[in-house]
Amino acid sequence: MSKFKNPRQAVQKTLMKGKNGLDAYDPFPWYEKMRRENPVHFDEENKVWTVFLYDDVKKVIGDKEAFSSHRLQMTSSIGNSILNMDPPKHTRIRSVVNRAFTPRVLKEWEPRIQQITDDLLKQAQGRGSIDIVKDLSYPLPVIVISELLGVPSEHMEQFKEWSDILVSTPKDESPEAAKVNEQEQDQCERELASFFARIIEEKRNQPGQDIISILIKAEEEGEKLSGEDLIPFCTLLLMAGNETTTNLISNAVYSIAETPGLYEELRQDPSLIPQVIEETLRFRAPAPFVRRTVKHDIELSGRLLKSGEMVLGYIASANRDEKKFEHADVFDIRRQPNPHLSFGFGIHFCLGAPLARLEAEVALKGLLKTYHKLKPVRVEPIQNSVMYGLTAFEAETN
Repeated sequence: MSKFKNPRQAVQKTLMKGKNGLDAYDPFPWYEKMRRENPVHFDEENKVWTVFLYDDVKKVIGDKEAFSSHRLQMTSSIGNSILNMDPPKHTRIRSVVNRAFTPRVLKEWEPRIQQITDDLLKQAQGRGSIDIVKDLSYPLPVIVISELLGVPSEHMEQFKEWSDILVSTPKDESPEAAKVNEQEQDQCERELASFFARIIEEKRNQPGQDIISILIKAEEEGEKLSGEDLIPFCTLLLMAGNETTTNLISNAVYSIAETPGLYEELRQDPSLIPQVIEETLRFRAPAPFVRRTVKHDIELSGRLLKSGEMVLGYIASANRDEKKFEHADVFDIRRQPNPHLSFGFGIHFCLGAPLARLEAEVALKGLLKTYHKLKPVRVEPIQNSVMYGLTAFEAETN
């Protein structure tokens, strides 16, 4: 049984304590300190464990017998999505939605992703500078996920607003800020549920080749996918397909730009781009942590975690664990092997990982082909969010 009256606030308060005084785009010294001094830490005030070492984080996110993804007291669409399910329901739902992310389906989408990228870069040309986030890394994923879902992309700004609210944290540690944040997220959830309920009803009457239509067909063919399952999955896809891929692309461009000679090397040899993407995922994980609940008493690094307690596994710290990765604080695109945990591990390995990799590869190739050089002049990290990335990244191109 959960030990928390409000699990969401407990997590948010723990995250905010961890971020206190940190550079939002450089939390890595704190991760290193926690790995060294307190790798499995219990926040007494909020009753939440935080875990920082690679092997421990991998166990937290991958051992479904010891750690549950299910969230008690969650009535929101995200809270009830596949992200927070355990077997057997997780297995049943995932077996259905997998058909929307097969290699064949993604291959069919590659020319469209290329076209969107080309159009966005063409619009940004001729100004002498580009805002990587505004001009490319935000609009590309949100247009792609909108079209994949079969929803009108003219709602793009609204999608961004919804996504930002869903991954936001309170502006400060006061109870008032926590209450405002919770109310905003609850309102956002209601608006999203209403939006997708209308879209799903339209697709029932006039199906297409999009993901929602594919899932409705599965439901109607008796695949045990209910309308109640559809709305949370659509909401999750909109958020995950937008926020995480945006940050992956932005983080990759920043990592390339700050590594001397790498931009020119990639222009000469674009075949290295997949390695850049994997190292970016390790070096600057877009989603820095995962949340689980302890199913039975278990020991991690000498600490006893008890049944019902909440755990945050810091993927972004695990990916920098010196015991797992040699020269972990160096961005090295030739790192082999590179078993980062940024897409998760086990039954919850990210369903959209192939799509995110494809979008990032197309975006980086397009950028390198379009501009002979990029010189960062203004970088603004994301604040007050569970995501890691940039809200603005302006670079000179002349």
